[in-house]
Amino acid sequence: MEGKNAVILLSGGLDSATVLAIATADGFRCHALSFRYGQRHEEEITAAVELARAHGVVEHVVIDIDLAQFGGSALTAEMEVPKHSDVREIGQGIPVTYVPARNTIFLSFGLAFAETRNADHIFIGVNALDYSGYPDCRPEFIEAFQKVAQLGTRAGQEGPGGVHIEAPLINMDKAEIIRRGRELGVDYRMTRSCYDPVGQLACGHCDACLLRKKGFDGNGLQDPIAYA
Repeated sequence: MEGKNAVILLSGGLDSATVLAIATADGFRCHALSFRYGQRHEEEITAAVELARAHGVVEHVVIDIDLAQFGGSALTAEMEVPKHSDVREIGQGIPVTYVPARNTIFLSFGLAFAETRNADHIFIGVNALDYSGYPDCRPEFIEAFQKVAQLGTRAGQEGPGGVHIEAPLINMDKAEIIRRGRELGVDYRMTRSCYDPVGQLACGHCDACLLRKKGFDGNGLQDPIAYA
């Protein structure tokens, strides 16, 4: 892997920050790609910029896509973000914070970016253990999109191996993700996860906040970011 190019889908959250550190540690030249898609928690873009700078990426591109025009999600429309007092209250179904086809869209842009940068790998920070139940965070989805990448790109049809979709966190819970990130020197003070922040403060009660705090609790640590 030494010296190869990789595209990192960098949201500015805990998971994508860890993935960036993993790719960097594996010797990839990292090209970060973030999306301003009409999300109410746009503070994560500021975090992504800081993380990209801190980890010395080759370049960081922020793409504007207005998914708020479609709505259909509490993250992009005037819908209430669900709040809970405990992580055990998070439901089992697909929540209203699911953004329709978001990872399909992001990975498609990632493929185009990868082909123009001669990148053989795209890293995405999805995981299917401590997550909100989004269908586009599951191993089956990543496997299916790998087939898309192979069939629908020049790199897949004419290149030596095509573009590989890497999801190194897919089978890790939040505690394991944080443990791995700390081993690699990730400064989680720079990350933003909250779906419904109060200014620059995390709300502390949305799914993202509760799962994040569960991960730090699992390591006997206090989350270093500030909560409202």
